[in-house]
Amino acid sequence: MLAEALIALAGAGGTALVGAVATDSWQLAKRGFAQLFGRGDQGRVAAIEGRLERTRFVVEAALQDERVRLEQQAAWTARLEDLLSDHPEAAEELQALVKQVTQAGGTRSAGHVMQHAVAYGQAQQVVQGHGQQTNVFGSRGGQA
Repeated sequence: MLAEALIALAGAGGTALVGAVATDSWQLAKRGFAQLFGRGDQGRVAAIEGRLERTRFVVEAALQDERVRLEQQAAWTARLEDLLSDHPEAAEELQALVKQVTQAGGTRSAGHVMQHAVAYGQAQQVVQGHGQQTNVFGSRGGQA
């Protein structure tokens, strides 16, 4: 059974890896995770690179479908848990890789988001993301 710290590290790895898709740090992430999983076997490194590219294709093809991203994160987290179970010495390498990918901008962000929403009557709003939000409540005639 894997220690909680290693499970958390595998989760961070899965998140960093999938988060790097469609960012400038993708090549860094792909190369680093392929080397990590390959453990010095160049044939395995190449096979993992192919699997990583399929992950990138699936995530990009799904556009903004968060479910797909979460499924891919869970799959890679499980692979990382297996790797750490078989090779606990890889933990330091994974930790360094997660830090490197994250610092290189390996997570997606919508950047600065500004949303202006106007609602009337019984309207309800749900806002996701970050940035500035302005809500105006009142009647259509501009009377509050």
